[in-house]
Amino acid sequence: MPDRKLCMIPGPIELDNDVLVAMSTPATSHVDPLFVPVFGEVIELLREVIVSTTAQPFVITGSGTLGWDQMVNLLEPEDEVLLLSTGYFGDTFAECLETYGGNVTVLTAPVGQRPTLDQLEREVTSKKYKMVAVTHVDTSTGVLSDIESIAATVKAISPETLVVVDGVCSVGSEEIQFDAWQLDIVITGSQKGLGAPPGLSIVFASQHALNVFKTRTTPVVAYYMHWKKWIPIMQSYEARKPSYFATPAVQLIMALHASLKKITAKSLEERWAIHRQVAAGFRQSIRGLGLVPLTEQEEMAASGLTAVWLPQGIEASQLLPLMGAHGVQIAGGILKDLSAKYFRVGHMGVSVTDENHIEKVLAGLTASFMTLGAQKK
Repeated sequence: MPDRKLCMIPGPIELDNDVLVAMSTPATSHVDPLFVPVFGEVIELLREVIVSTTAQPFVITGSGTLGWDQMVNLLEPEDEVLLLSTGYFGDTFAECLETYGGNVTVLTAPVGQRPTLDQLEREVTSKKYKMVAVTHVDTSTGVLSDIESIAATVKAISPETLVVVDGVCSVGSEEIQFDAWQLDIVITGSQKGLGAPPGLSIVFASQHALNVFKTRTTPVVAYYMHWKKWIPIMQSYEARKPSYFATPAVQLIMALHASLKKITAKSLEERWAIHRQVAAGFRQSIRGLGLVPLTEQEEMAASGLTAVWLPQGIEASQLLPLMGAHGVQIAGGILKDLSAKYFRVGHMGVSVTDENHIEKVLAGLTASFMTLGAQKK
C-alpha cells in the first residue's frame, strides 16, 4: 500500500507478519479438514486469554459491536439493567440494551473518571438488577474500570445478577481473570488487543449466563444472533467436527489463530506487564511535552490506549494531518462536544510486545507540536 502509515489508533492495530500470512490463506471451505481443527483451537486458545476453563466462547462474523447485540439472548422485556459508563461506548452500550427491552439505569462520572464502588453498592442494594454492565476500557476516554472489584461487589450482594463486561478494548492487553472474578459475559473483537484484523465478534459466556439463556420465559427476538443456533456450532468445531449455520470468516479465523498462538506462547502476566509499562512510560513522556491525559490517575488509565487533551487553541483536525506527514496515524476524540479538543493513541499488541512503535509516535508528536506552536506565532 503506497504511503501506508504506522497505525497507532486504538484499533485496528499493527499486525504480526504471521497474522498477515495467515490472512492470505487461499480460498478454503469452512468444513475443510485443514480448517476445522484451526477453528477448534481458536475457541480453546480464547479461553486461555481470559483465564477460564468453563466459559463458552462465541466467534461470529461481525464487528465487536455485534457482541452487544448478543445480549438479546439474556435480556427479557423490562429487565432491570445497571450500566457503569465511562464514556461514549458506555453510553451507546446502554442504548443497545434499551433496544432489547432493558430498563437501563446509567451511572456516570466526570470525563476521565469512573463511577465509584460506593455508588455501585448503593444501586445494587436498592434494586434487583438482572444485569450490571461495564466497559472495561472505554476507547473514547482511555478510562480503565476495576472489573474485579465491580464483580466482587455485585456478587456479594446479588449472586444471580449477571456481570457483563465490554472488553472490546481490553482483552489481550489488560488482565482478565474470567473464572476467578466471577464474570458472566466478556465481549470483544478481533482487531485490538487480540492482534487480528477487524471482522470477528467474540463473546465469552459463563455457565450461569448460559443457564439464564436456557431458562428464559420469552422468545429471543433475533435470528443470526440467537445462541440456540451458535452453541452447537461452537461445540462441534471445538470437538473437531465441521458444522454449519452461517459461513464463518475463514481467513479471519486463520489470522486470529496465528495471533493467539503467539499470545499464548508466552506468559499472560508478562504480556499484561509490558502493556502497563509502555502505557505508563508513554503518559510520562506526554506529560514531559506539557500535555495532560484525560485520565490523570494512573490506576484508572488503560494499558492499551491513552487519550490526551490538546493545548488551548489547537484542534485534532490540525494535529492529525501533521502526524500523518510523519508517517503515523493517530485518532481524534469522539466524545460529544469535546471531539476536537483531544486525541487518542493506541499502544497494543506487536507495537509494544515486539516493536518500539511508541518512540515514532513521540517523535511525531514532538515535531508536530513544534510546527503548531510556530504556526500560532
